[in-house]
Parts: sequence; C-alpha cells; structure tokens
Amino acid sequence: MKEKENTIFVGLDVHKNSIVIALADAGRDSDVRSYGTIDGDLEAVHKVVRKLQSKGSTLRFVYEAGPCGYNLYRSLTNKGFDCIVAAPSKIPRKSGDRIKNDRRDALSLARLHRSGDLTPVYVPTEEDEAMRDLTRGREDAVKALRVARQQLLAFLLRYGHRYSGKSYWSKAHWNWIAGIKMPHRAQQIMLQEYVHAVHENFERVQRLNDQIRELIPHWHLAPMVKALQALRGVSLVVASTTLAELGDLTRFSKPKQLMAYLGLVPSEH
Repeated sequence: MKEKENTIFVGLDVHKNSIVIALADAGRDSDVRSYGTIDGDLEAVHKVVRKLQSKGSTLRFVYEAGPCGYNLYRSLTNKGFDCIVAAPSKIPRKSGDRIKNDRRDALSLARLHRSGDLTPVYVPTEEDEAMRDLTRGREDAVKALRVARQQLLAFLLRYGHRYSGKSYWSKAHWNWIAGIKMPHRAQQIMLQEYVHAVHENFERVQRLNDQIRELIPHWHLAPMVKALQALRGVSLVVASTTLAELGDLTRFSKPKQLMAYLGLVPSEH
C-alpha cells in the first residue's frame, strides 16, 4: 500500500527535439502538475528520472505512440521502469475539449495513466521491428514501382502511344516501348528516364525480396512463416510481411482476440 501511495505517474509528450513532462501523484484526487520541458534525448530523460527517484517514489511512465518510435520505451524498461506506449486512437477525449497543446497533453497522459484509462499498444521486440522495417521497405518499393509504371504509361498515352498487346510489362511490351521514338530530344530523354525509373524500382523490389528470403530462416518466427505458407496462395513474402506486422501470434490467447485486432469482428450498433 505504501508503495502504491508513493507512486508517481509520469506523462511524457514526446517530440523530435523536446519532451514535455507532467506528474500525477497516486490517488484520484491527488495533484497533477506540469514538470517542464526537457531536450528530446535519452540522457535528458534519465537525468529527470534520477531526480525523481531521489525522492524514493515508484515511477510509472507513459507516452503516446508516434513517429519517435520505441527507443524511449526500451530505454526505460531496460532500466527496470514501468512504461507503456498509449494507443492514440483510444485515448479518452472530453467532449468539446478541442484545445490541444503539449503541456495539456502531458497532463492528460499522466492523469489517464493514473486512472487506468489508457490502452497500451503492442511493442515489438527489436528483432521483430527490424524485420517489419524490411517488409515495410519492400512495400514502399512496390508502391514506387507501381507509380513509376503509371507515370510511364501516362506519358506514352499523352502522345498517342497505346499498347494493343495482351500483357503489360512482358517482353513484347518492353520491345514495343523500346521502338518508340519521340519527336523531340527532350521528350526522348524523359521517356528514357521513365523507363529507367521502372527498371530501377523493379530491381529494388527484387533485391528486397532476396534479402527477406535470406533473413527469414534466422528469424525466431520462421516456423510460423513456414506454417502460414501451408495456406493456399500465401508466399514467403506475404507470410513474413503479415507476421512482421502482427508479431508473435502467441500473444493472442484466443482466435477471437486476433480477429478483433485485425478488425474482423463485427461491432454492435
């Protein structure tokens, strides 16, 4: 009981170059106060931690999931502190409360963490996050390839070049493109640039596919990847991308939890 009464809930509004801190003492009616703003680096955070620790309090941290990732979470938890990363979409908002600033956000996080009204996001292991970076990078490359192909076709269409063959990006299609001569040198240069962009992005996708195939056998979720591949139409890349996003499926104790996470459970109206 004494430890609970001596707990401070620390709300952190995290930005690229700064962190705004608020403190909420244990107890529903206890004080919630602004601590101030510090630099956004880990050393500045741990300096504050040491100062707060010197008062003999138990510290429980929270910050909102965002572009700064999980480095702060890992740094705090590796040192033995309790920390959650709150899901932004599930943070309770008061009706009509549209005024938003860093100080208010930090105070709200500290207060809501104390009352237990925050929903934490799943924080992947560093290995899982690294694999997710790789599979997301591949998805970015696929999107870039799609855009490059669209730009090339749009450029050709603008000057009346319509392909009448069956399959785009086949050998026959590329031979057709290679035979096109634009009337002006500037246009010919741009045609070659568009063609080069398609080839470059295609090779990028292939390189990333190869890297995924090379790294998957050494990933701790490799057995799950293999299991998913047993499903019809699920390739190694699809299986690894799915698991990189979901993480270890054993964290879902029931299939219904996984379906709810994926948004596949119908809601009641």
